[in-house]
Amino acid sequence: MSHDIKDHLSGLTRAALESVLPEHRNAAVLFEKPKRPSNGDFSCNLAMRLARLLKRDPSELARLLVSALPESPFVDKAETAGGFINFYLRPLARIEAVRTVLAQKNDFGRSGLGGGRKLQIEFVSANPTGPLHVGHGRGAAYGASLSSLMAFAGWDVTREYYVNDAGRQMDILALSAWLRYLALFGDSGADIPFPPNAYQGGYVIDMAKQLQAEHGHEFCRPAPGLLMDIPSLPAPERVDDEAKEMRETRLDALIERARTLLGDGWRIIHNHVLTAQLAECRNDLEEFGVFHDVWFPEQALYDTGLVARCVERLENAGHIYVRDGAKWFRSTAFGDEKDRVVQRDNGMYTYFASDIAYHLNKFERGFDRIINIWGADHHGYIPRVKGAVAALGLDTKKLEIALVQFAVLYREGKKVSMSTRSAEFVTLRALREEAGNDACRFFYVLRKSDQHLDFDLDLARSQTNENPVYYIQYAHARLCSMLAQWAREGGDPASLDSADLSRLDNPRELALASRLGEFPDIIESAARELAPHMLAFYLKDLAADFHSYYNAERVLVDDKALKTARIALVTAMRQVIRTGLKLLGVGCPESM
Repeated sequence: MSHDIKDHLSGLTRAALESVLPEHRNAAVLFEKPKRPSNGDFSCNLAMRLARLLKRDPSELARLLVSALPESPFVDKAETAGGFINFYLRPLARIEAVRTVLAQKNDFGRSGLGGGRKLQIEFVSANPTGPLHVGHGRGAAYGASLSSLMAFAGWDVTREYYVNDAGRQMDILALSAWLRYLALFGDSGADIPFPPNAYQGGYVIDMAKQLQAEHGHEFCRPAPGLLMDIPSLPAPERVDDEAKEMRETRLDALIERARTLLGDGWRIIHNHVLTAQLAECRNDLEEFGVFHDVWFPEQALYDTGLVARCVERLENAGHIYVRDGAKWFRSTAFGDEKDRVVQRDNGMYTYFASDIAYHLNKFERGFDRIINIWGADHHGYIPRVKGAVAALGLDTKKLEIALVQFAVLYREGKKVSMSTRSAEFVTLRALREEAGNDACRFFYVLRKSDQHLDFDLDLARSQTNENPVYYIQYAHARLCSMLAQWAREGGDPASLDSADLSRLDNPRELALASRLGEFPDIIESAARELAPHMLAFYLKDLAADFHSYYNAERVLVDDKALKTARIALVTAMRQVIRTGLKLLGVGCPESM
């Protein structure tokens, strides 16, 4: 039901409260929608709450309040059920939502919940070490939809991507590209076995070819110089922890040797692969309808000295101790399972140290609220980050973490593997090309973000009523078709402002009007719970109500007044579907 009706009911109840218990005139008046229609359209538990406070019979208080309710053109009756007051609305109240939609148009459902406060939402933030894959897509769709939803609910939203451009993974990618580059020159790289734990994808070879085209032989170095004193690889069949550690140690040794042999050339290669992959990532996201206001480089935290200052601040506050030459943050004091290194014995800062500095930077930029969207595999990272924020003397209540389970893709009933290093993954781009942007954006937000999601590619591609995005878009196309036909018959949009909406009196029309009236509450509830899936389910229900109405009733009837009223309803439905799909990043085709 629309906010206008809820405000009206609140005013009635508060007037009754003023009459019966004036000393409690400021008590909260709250409403909820009963699960059973037989219990009315809205229920208020004010009497129940006051009864506990006053030690009185809740049924008696409820009866007193009902007897003091003023008359209303929108309320058919109000009844008590124990300590609850159930309101039953007249048809006119339900139909008011249609008039409100027509008046507010694109702003219907817009809320002042956020009060214009500054909100930063950081999402995706995948290492720029390869193409975005199906798993990243869910975080992108969720983050983009949540950002749009929160902005519509009144927050001043900044969408941000944290670029991990200063860590080991970028070094591994630079090494991978250089080794592939050497292999392009035959003898220079023929004797260098490509590390199994380096990046394997064809995109690495493409970057190597770009380096070859731009720099020729400039970065060629003899294989013996590269491999001298480098630890050997364990046998490929070995998968034990020791073998894995040996492979990682060898990879680190190769990176250090490459730095030494290439000198400034290492920086050129590193910058090349970073720039290339970041451009690919940005392009992928923008083609997916996902845009970020800020791309924040991790390296900036080092260049400005913030990482060092951050560790020093923690040290001065007594939250750092030294062991084996390394500096450790006492994260166990804040609920973490063990303390964490922030600076190694060689003086290098850890990724955790730069992450602490990044969060300090977020607070220093003056955001009133900060939401990090992380993959569910980062769940264990939450206590140490929140602990560091608390240790810095910052308000941890401002920081929220929303977890996103990676989606699992199924094609023809079979699970598709995804692994960035081995390159056995389905890219987001390939998924979009196969299923389409609209299906991908909608399917990704069909479940609560922290719940497991099986992405059924065959269903996403289907043009049937079982495909929810197709079902909703088909409803929109039908609505557009009716409005186009009405216009061809001489219908005047201006006439809708004076439409006699009381003619919308059959049960399906009243149900549709009620559904439209729920939209503002859905927006606020979804924003409060960081849950775009609530909007997705609402749109499915609205589409189902409409299809049922379409199959049962004619809109373009001979009775002009009834036809105008029904066209007003159709126009309102189209508006709400458009607004909802836009917030979810899904298109609204006018014909299908």
